[in-house]
Amino acid sequence: MHRLFVAARPPAPIRSQLMALMTGVPGARWQDDAQLHLTLRFIGEVDRHQANDIADALAAIRFAPFAISLSGVGSFDRKGAVDTLWAGVQPRDSLALLHRKIDRACVSAGLPPEGRAYLPHITMARFGRSGGMVDGFLATHAGLASPPFPVEGFSLFESRMGHDGARYEAVADYGGAGATP
Repeated sequence: MHRLFVAARPPAPIRSQLMALMTGVPGARWQDDAQLHLTLRFIGEVDRHQANDIADALAAIRFAPFAISLSGVGSFDRKGAVDTLWAGVQPRDSLALLHRKIDRACVSAGLPPEGRAYLPHITMARFGRSGGMVDGFLATHAGLASPPFPVEGFSLFESRMGHDGARYEAVADYGGAGATP
């Protein structure tokens, strides 16, 4: 089985900007540079045949490249405890359109439609069951911003769990014109 997701990687200067913020939150498991991405569609566990169908369906997606910027920080809760700390991005319209195209491609390959609302973000840290105290971090970095950076393509990633946590490997890359670079 393959655990897959579709994402765009921010350019190195944006990843460096985020890495420089990753401190001062007890219990945070900070993402490393290789883990920083903007998820466009979580897929989950699929067999090799369906993974190939998904990869083929993604190759048909066409979109015009666009620019986004970092915009603020936030957190997700699970059962009342913070479990994720993230950086936001703006504008969201082009990302939401690309997300819908990717979701339709995944549905055409036999997956159910995405059931959750799409909130574009870049995960910076995760927390254990006890959650994290992130109020200070959120207040300090509420004004997070960056110069615009391009989204010119996306990748199909495989997530592999190891004793050091998840490792992500791009298994297929797609350009805005839909061709695999």
